[in-house]
Parts: sequence; C-alpha cells; structure tokens
Amino acid sequence: MSEENDPIGDSEELQEQLQEIERLLARHRLVKEFTHRQNTYRRELIDDLIHRQNQNELNRKLDRMHPADVAYVLEALPLEDRLLVWDMVRSEKDGEILLEVSDAVRETLIDSMDRHELVAAAESLDTDELADLVPDLPQEVIEDVFQSLPSEEQEQLRTAMSYSEGTVGALMDFGMMTVREDVALEVVLRYLRRFDELPAHTDKIFVTDRDRVLEGVLTLESLLTNDPETEVRDVMKRDVVRFRPEDSAEEAAQAFERYDLNSSPVVDENNRIIGRITLVAVVDFIREESEAEQLANVGLREEEDIFASVWNSVRNRWAWLAINLVTAFVASRVISVFEGSIEKLVALAALMPIVAGIGGNSGNQTITMIVRAIAMGKVKFDAGKRLLKKELGVALINGVIWGGLLGVMAWFLYGSISLGIVMTGAMTLNLLLAASAGVGIPLLRLRLGGDPALGSSVMITALTDSGGFFIFLGLATLFLL
Repeated sequence: MSEENDPIGDSEELQEQLQEIERLLARHRLVKEFTHRQNTYRRELIDDLIHRQNQNELNRKLDRMHPADVAYVLEALPLEDRLLVWDMVRSEKDGEILLEVSDAVRETLIDSMDRHELVAAAESLDTDELADLVPDLPQEVIEDVFQSLPSEEQEQLRTAMSYSEGTVGALMDFGMMTVREDVALEVVLRYLRRFDELPAHTDKIFVTDRDRVLEGVLTLESLLTNDPETEVRDVMKRDVVRFRPEDSAEEAAQAFERYDLNSSPVVDENNRIIGRITLVAVVDFIREESEAEQLANVGLREEEDIFASVWNSVRNRWAWLAINLVTAFVASRVISVFEGSIEKLVALAALMPIVAGIGGNSGNQTITMIVRAIAMGKVKFDAGKRLLKKELGVALINGVIWGGLLGVMAWFLYGSISLGIVMTGAMTLNLLLAASAGVGIPLLRLRLGGDPALGSSVMITALTDSGGFFIFLGLATLFLL
C-alpha cells in the first residue's frame, strides 16, 4: 500500500486502485437499491449506516492517493460516479486535482462546485498554477481570488495571464532563488537554511545584481562541493541558456532537450530575471502538444471526455465527418464514372481497394513524419522542394517493388499479365500522389498559418482514395478494355 499522497508509479497498481474504487461504488449502488425496498424507517437507518461505511472506506483510500492518481481515477469514471468520488475528495486537494485532470473533465468538476469551493481550491495554488486554472473559472470566482491575493501575487498572476498559450511566459513560474555574486558560499547555505523548503525542481540558484539583472547561475552541485569560503563569482556559470517570455514554448522544449536542462531563467528585454521555466513544465507542454496533435490528425478540435454526453461528442466530431462525407461522395462518383469498365472486368472491383488502401497508408506515414519534423522546428516551408524530391524517390522505389509484387499476384490470380502491369503502374502512381500530398498538405497549412496536423489524416486518406480509384480504373479502361 502506498503512503499518503505518494504517487503510484506502477500502472498495474493504479489500475487495481481504480478497480477497488469501482467495486466500492458498485457496492454502494447495490445496497442503496436494496434498502429502498425495505420499510421506511429500516430503509433510512440501513441506508445511512451502509453509506457511512462505504464513504469512510472511499475517503480513506482517496486520502492516501496522490492528486495525479485521483485525477486518473476521475477521468476513468462515468459522470455520476465521478461526481460522487469528487465530493469525497479532501477539499485541500481540489486545486491540484483540477490542474491534473483533462480540460473536458475539469469542466464537469467545476460545474459541480459552488463559488466558495472554487475560491478555496484556487487559493491553494501557487500563482503560476493559478494562471493555468483561471481561464476555466467563472468571472466572479476570478474576482474573489484576485482580491484574496497579496499585491505582489496579483501582479504575478496578471503577468502570467498576459502571455498567450504556446509561449514561454505561459509556462514559467515565479518560485526561484536568487543571490549576489559577491557573497561566500557559506552565506548562501545559511540563506537557504532559512526556508522550510526550496521551490520545487530547484537545481540552480540565479545570480543577479541589485537590479535583478541576470549575471549567471550557481548550481547546487557547485554550492555543495566547493569550499564554503569561496565566493559565488568564482564558481558560478556565466554562459546561461535564457529565454524571453514571448519566446515559443516549442523552441524552449527543443533547447531543453538539446542542452539537457532542468530549469532555465526567463528574462525581460533588459535581462532582468522575471521567472524560470522548469523541465516539468516543458514535459507537460510536450505531452499536451502531442495529445493535441494526435486529435487534430483525425480532425478532433479538442480532447473529449470519454463519458461526455452524446451531444457534446457529436459537436466535437461532426465537422471533419462532414468533410469526410463529401470526400467519400467524390470517391464514389469517381467509381461511378467507370461502372462500365467494372462490369466488363469484375476483378477491378476486388483490386482497387488495395491500391487506395496502400496509398493512404503510405501518405499517412509521410504526413506524420513531416508534421513531427515541423513541430520540432526541423522543417520550414523553404525545405519543401528537397523533401518532395526525397519522398518521391521513396515512393517510386516502393511503388515498383510492392506494386510489382501485387502485379505478379494479380497475374497469378486472374491470368492476365496486362492486369498485373496496370496494377503495378497504378500502385506506383498512387504512391507518388500520396508522397506529394504528404509533403504538400502540412507545408501548405504551415505557410497559411494553420495547424499542419489538423485533419491531415482525413485529407490524405480522401485524396489517395479518390486518386487511387481514378488512376487504377483509368489505366484499366485505357489498356484492358
């Protein structure tokens, strides 16, 4: 059994905890249903006793769980059970849990809370954490929270909220340690001992002058391994990777990976330190971007609560399904143009899905690679010609090899060498089309200022389906009939 608030590192243990909570909830529902069949007095008495027993057991289990693990459980429960468990969570954990759950689930939890509960949850968070939660809170709650903060924290919160999503400023926090360069390490150690705890994820202390201008960093390793009489200026590092709050969070993430950073200072235009960005914040950003990219790839606008209402799910999915309906209709019209050819050579109906399917798979491989490279900052629009040339080469080789193999199989199955040649040609041409679209679609969306990943899978599949049908049936009509 894990200790109180300790995170559960083992996914199997976390699943066991979820199953135990689901078991307790199921027992609670079963007993409640049974007691309703008893007479009024006995029903109320038994119901109250069983409810208290189950609630106490659930409370004990939830109290021992880390907020991130509670968030996982809440996301895995249907709405009714989720709200029941949410009511049992200790109120001092509310703020942390709201930060951990997905945006869709957070909305359902906030809707179930009254104004005072929301204010209390918000007030339990640090300024940078509060900035992440504020956009989801009602305006009256935001006003109450602002009024409860000291003036310094109010200014920090305004600063954090002023930066748009996807910038370093939106990720930075204000918890950091600063010292002067002209003090001894012993003085720094005595200074640190005054605090009950250091800011989370502290691996270095920032060295500034009296105007908070950044001059370097003192790592904890240097602080602990050098002579206490040594001055900070003699052991600090002056070559520091630093960011501006308006810098791209994606570029910051790449820098963290490139230079193996754990934290880095954030400075203004005058090089005065205003905050820091940590590896934890960067990892959270990368995870969120990766999830958003996966959803955008299939045309979903935002993360969807798996237990959301039917209407909410429909609203999230309908747009690209409508587009897909149009493209499917186009593909069907392409086939209808060649109805006569298919009637004369039934083998075409069996073979044309192969051409379209492999083209779609190849296109998705290309588009996934290009979108990932764009996200990592490795590809710009100007690289389009080089990438297209390379991908066309790959498609040509794959088309000849795998198209040739399919051609031989078509020859063997249907006894027509001409059909085999058409199959090889159609496969090669459709792979070339898929490669062109796989490079062109994300780069064009990048050039137009859109999300390169948004709907890319839907678009590439639609293009290779319609194009594959047209190429294959067109070649068959020209050379076989």
